[in-house]
Amino acid sequence: MTVPAPVAAAARSMADRALSWLHAHRALGALPPGTTAEIADPDGVYKPLGETTLAASVILRDGVAGPGQLVAAQSLMDFTWEQLRRGDMLYERQLRHTLMTDPLEMYAPFARCGYRHTDLDRLLAHRARLRSVDGVELLPNRRLAVANAARVAGLDQDVDWAALTRATWLGATPEPWAINWITAYALTHTVFHLTDWGARPRGLPAALAEYVRTWLPVWIDIWREVEQWDLVTELMIVGASLDEPYCAPGDWEAIAALQHEDGFVPCDGDPVSDDPQQRFKDHQHTVVVTAVAGSVALARAAREP
Repeated sequence: MTVPAPVAAAARSMADRALSWLHAHRALGALPPGTTAEIADPDGVYKPLGETTLAASVILRDGVAGPGQLVAAQSLMDFTWEQLRRGDMLYERQLRHTLMTDPLEMYAPFARCGYRHTDLDRLLAHRARLRSVDGVELLPNRRLAVANAARVAGLDQDVDWAALTRATWLGATPEPWAINWITAYALTHTVFHLTDWGARPRGLPAALAEYVRTWLPVWIDIWREVEQWDLVTELMIVGASLDEPYCAPGDWEAIAALQHEDGFVPCDGDPVSDDPQQRFKDHQHTVVVTAVAGSVALARAAREP
């Protein structure tokens, strides 16, 4: 199964324009002056900063963007790395809060692209050997997130990927009509972490890949109908990450048509704020997943014979 030419064309436009928007608006995602490792609201700016880093790292990893876009992705990585004080903030946060997983998860995209922090590397290696860390209670898809971050960061680990997968909603191959909004996001992230954002398509067991490929068209149609564009785009990343990609031209062309000329993509069908800061806060994640979706689909197309 190949990535159709119309999908590749839409993916190129989506990825290039989304990256341009993220780069042009990067200052809106900066941490407030004086931010320390004791972040009061991690979801406010800190987490979105990590999401921007992820998008840039996937684009650099895949290497299918044009030279100018690769320069922009590298610039974004440099910006977010400086925001985190070149890894010092992540090190301090992990040192003070042993059981927190976000420093590792934030660090992994940087490590993927060669940004290393020696003290954090040593701390994470030590932390990985602690029974208390291994026993932290997380949602199943979140355990996969941490395991994949450790894999990307190059940490030695003994992970039973099959057991982690079975513990997820997707791992039970449940009744497909029972899915809801939050479970759909959990499903997408199960696939993201098992496949490392499309780089390891066979990381998703064959039986689960067949289940997803059967029902993905239905799920995408449902959330297209109610204009949940953020979730639709995440589901499109899932399709592009399968061993046999599912990439329906109509889905990709719909998001490409929805995307503004400057690269902005609305998260849903609700009115968009005119305030630049609010606009960034509400829709930055959707632009991130649009950039990732485009890069993953292009990479899959490039790897096909």
